[in-house]
Amino acid sequence: MDVAEEIEIKGFADEYIDPSLDLYQEIEKLKKEKNAVVLAHYYQEGDIQDIADYIGDSLGLSQQAAKTDADIIVFAGVHFMAETAKILSPNKKVLLPDSKAGCSLADSCPPHLFRKFKEQYPDHLVITYVNCTAELKALSDIVCTSSNAVQIVESLPPDQKIIFGPDRNLGAWVAKKTGRDLVLWNGACMVHEIFSREKITKLKERHPGAKLLAHPECEETILQMADYIGSTTGILKFATSQPEKEFIVATESGILHQMQKDNPDKVFIPAPPNNTCACNDCPHMKRNTLEKLYLCLKNERPEITLPADIIEKAVKPIERMLEISAQLGL
Repeated sequence: MDVAEEIEIKGFADEYIDPSLDLYQEIEKLKKEKNAVVLAHYYQEGDIQDIADYIGDSLGLSQQAAKTDADIIVFAGVHFMAETAKILSPNKKVLLPDSKAGCSLADSCPPHLFRKFKEQYPDHLVITYVNCTAELKALSDIVCTSSNAVQIVESLPPDQKIIFGPDRNLGAWVAKKTGRDLVLWNGACMVHEIFSREKITKLKERHPGAKLLAHPECEETILQMADYIGSTTGILKFATSQPEKEFIVATESGILHQMQKDNPDKVFIPAPPNNTCACNDCPHMKRNTLEKLYLCLKNERPEITLPADIIEKAVKPIERMLEISAQLGL
């Protein structure tokens, strides 16, 4: 099996790595040699976050990628994030440590079905959450993030009809916050839908002073309990700004690494899922490892490529979001 076939089947080149190799040192050396930058999402393993040049949420990372003068972007995240980086940096080589690192939310909205859904509402403007494929962005009018979705909707005329996708929980939260009647696509993130209200209630009884922080992709029953609802960046900033010492965190558990680094004197407790599995760990995010990151940078693959017409169409709703955000001072 050649390397291309192996990447197609496994998602990465499964090479032998000498266990005595200092991967941190080797990755730093390769970054300098190849003029590469490593971006890591908050949901990545701690060792990947520690070697990254920039850590953040999906859109912030892609904006950072577009600003850099690097020739190569290694995106330690999931497939749609690397696609967004490619859309904003079409002339840079974008690499993903494991090409099989997908996303349950992005997968819940196949573009061909969304196109038919959109055709049922010809007078509606389409706002899509950034956590979607490049093809879905290409079918959109405006892209949003969990941190600016409310403001993006509020910036539009009150009589503007809107389709919101693909996350039904985020869409329902935005509708509640804005008072707007949004047509929602029925998609969701497997991680954020798994939290147990009953178990969180018991956890709060054991930690009565702890504040519950939740991502708006969580179900309404969890959001009703939350002391703060916001994006991964928002959750991190809120915890840092508060005097409380204990926080229960209802989002992917990878964020706890950065929260603990920024606040060594505070306690962060991952919100429990509704069964015994580690479902608050995203299996797609966790496909990336330090070893795969090293091999990806060394071999310069798997590489993210997109058709020129998709890039051309998908960049427009992202640019519109950035324009609105700039006008609102976000």
